[in-house]
Amino acid sequence: MKKALLIVDLQNDFCPGGSLAIKEGNDIVPIINDLMDKVDLVITTQDWHPQDSTHFESWPVHCVANTEGAKLNLILNEHKIDQIVLKGTGPDDHGYSAFDATNISLPGYLKEQNVGSLYIVGLATDYCVRASALDACKLGFHTFVVTDAIAAVDLKVDDGKKALDEMYKAGCLLVKSDEI
Repeated sequence: MKKALLIVDLQNDFCPGGSLAIKEGNDIVPIINDLMDKVDLVITTQDWHPQDSTHFESWPVHCVANTEGAKLNLILNEHKIDQIVLKGTGPDDHGYSAFDATNISLPGYLKEQNVGSLYIVGLATDYCVRASALDACKLGFHTFVVTDAIAAVDLKVDDGKKALDEMYKAGCLLVKSDEI
């Protein structure tokens, strides 16, 4: 069975200077770039919202399809990415989980590629990383959350920590990048 790296939403709007910036967004990129060489397959998600998305009723406008904010972080090694997964593409599609992708069946793709272990990194711990990891566990993938390669929005104090606890209780393994 293969090991895959799932990079969640490492996009300009979630990094410093973006409309929904996470302070540590750029800090995790070098770790993620290093992890790409330790796995068999690299997949990244992209929030890809239409301008009229109802998602923006509860969040600032971010990652609008085909904008600078929706592009992947400039220091991410894009040439090592095997598959891009788009989510949140419909006006009523919030697209928190990578498994809600609209351009591909992610579970089908992972099974087709013979992936058994999924290492999840990216942004944000308390939203899309959490949703993707919980779905991966439910679908039977051996799921690892790489704790030094994620960062949280933390709208409320400790949201990121609470999300990690929830993922752990659901069966996700919490690891550091040097353990892979």
